[in-house]
Amino acid sequence: QVQLVESGGGLVQPGGSLRLSCAASGSIFSSNAMGWYRQAPGKERELVARITWGGVTTYADSVKGRFTISRDNAKNTVYLQMNSLKLEDTAVYYCNRWPSYGWDYWGQGTQVTVSS
Repeated sequence: QVQLVESGGGLVQPGGSLRLSCAASGSIFSSNAMGWYRQAPGKERELVARITWGGVTTYADSVKGRFTISRDNAKNTVYLQMNSLKLEDTAVYYCNRWPSYGWDYWGQGTQVTVSS
């Protein structure tokens, strides 16, 4: 069964931190690069960060130096540590394999709201 369960979002002030978690089923997680994506209101979904099975990471310029993606292959879980959050980081955050395809299943996501 395909499963993606994101958690850890919430309301935080600018400059604050959050740690997101994503539990994925083995069919999605195993041997795949994984990514964190986000979709802000009125905007398309975008890739924020990705990590290969072996741990090589890549970040969008907008989050470089502030976000850290990691994974625990034994637990089929990927994490996103978000520091120095900005108003423009407000979005629903999703995880999925990278690259993703049009037919991929997506979970519910987790809402991150940065507001003073």
